[in-house]
Amino acid sequence: MLAEPQFARSDVLRVFFHAQIYLFLGAAITTIGVLAAALAVLRRRFDALLLWFSLFAILYGVRLCLNYQILWALGLHPPFLRRILLAISYLVPIPAFFFFRELNLLGRMNNVLLLIVSPVVFGLSIATLIAGPHPIFGKINNTVVITTLVVVVIQLVRVGADSADAKIIRRGLLVFIAGALFDNITGLFGHFYNFEPFTFVVLLAALGIVSARRVLANEQQLTIIQKELDIARRIQLSILPSSFPASKSFRVAARYLPMTSVAGDFYDFLIADDHEAGLLIADVSGHGIPAALIASMVKLAATTRRSDADDPSSLLVGMNAILLGNTQSQFVTAAYVYLDASRERLRYSAAAHPPMLLLRDGEVTEITENGLMLAAFDFATYTTVTQAIRPGDRFVLYTDGMLEATNSQEEEFGPDRLHALVRESARLNLAEAADHIISSVRRWSAAQGDDLTLLLCDYTA
Repeated sequence: MLAEPQFARSDVLRVFFHAQIYLFLGAAITTIGVLAAALAVLRRRFDALLLWFSLFAILYGVRLCLNYQILWALGLHPPFLRRILLAISYLVPIPAFFFFRELNLLGRMNNVLLLIVSPVVFGLSIATLIAGPHPIFGKINNTVVITTLVVVVIQLVRVGADSADAKIIRRGLLVFIAGALFDNITGLFGHFYNFEPFTFVVLLAALGIVSARRVLANEQQLTIIQKELDIARRIQLSILPSSFPASKSFRVAARYLPMTSVAGDFYDFLIADDHEAGLLIADVSGHGIPAALIASMVKLAATTRRSDADDPSSLLVGMNAILLGNTQSQFVTAAYVYLDASRERLRYSAAAHPPMLLLRDGEVTEITENGLMLAAFDFATYTTVTQAIRPGDRFVLYTDGMLEATNSQEEEFGPDRLHALVRESARLNLAEAADHIISSVRRWSAAQGDDLTLLLCDYTA
């Protein structure tokens, strides 16, 4: 009675000693795959190379662990585990082909193999999960794998390797193919000693080296790009006036919040003295560096036409002529107001821009005089509206990012809420009012989807 348990324990130990190297390799390969997947998720941007590498390693490692379970060696074959093992085994080549495609290792042949092999292995995997294992499934899989590996070897020899990364993977792949061919060919006839996992480790090391090098290169490239964006941001901020000069008649507060490092919004003070103020605001379509470059062109165009600073419509006509044909199909909206304290009047014109707001005696009114957008039409014309001003008036210029800010329910902030904010801020000083309006829009927004620019001007004389 005591001999049988002792025999069983020794049998289990014998099986474990035989399988332990494969179980160790399976666990190590799976762990590497999981770590690569975690890195792919935590990275700031999607990396397909890392994703396919992780899936390839995880599938192979899980298959290896399942294939050398002690249950199998002891003659125990739970049907559901057997089905899962075989289904995973059939799917292993798929992420490998996607990985090779990202590296352009096999040229066009990679897509051909994907189109041929993918339906077959997916079909075998689904059939196994539904109907269970069948000898014909294994023979079909072995035949497909052998044929595919032979084609891959021919393609590797034919295409060769033109980079250090390609040479590393090519050598690791050839070692693995040798082990896989041995596995699949002998698998057609019966049991054998499994060399393939050891050759897979060689391939995995090659893939890991290349993936690490690619990821590092990408990170270095991102660092360089970020540094260039920081420089671009500083340059763009340098073309914006830091503050409105001291004036006996006018006070101006500006708030500029780009959506990204650089933006297409722009503002400038073409005239700024004790008796006059010329405030320009503009919004280039699009975002990022292209919009920022065009914004710098807007500044140049406005500076070139500074002689028209007291005539808003002429200023916009001149700017349109300068920008036309030079903005790569992007357009610009703009608004310009000329404030004259000596005559107590304003002159205003705009190019497809949201209307300027006038806050007077606690009431908000819109001042609208719009023409066509800049840089789009050679026949665009603009007109100027003239209106009396009086001390205590507050003028509000802004870009459409203020109106189009959306909350979590996709509801836009809109003009009514902006009018209400301007009224609420009437008793605040200019800087506090600007901060209140901007912060309220930002609180409303689920995420900033556009550049936000705001100009407030008080007529104090």
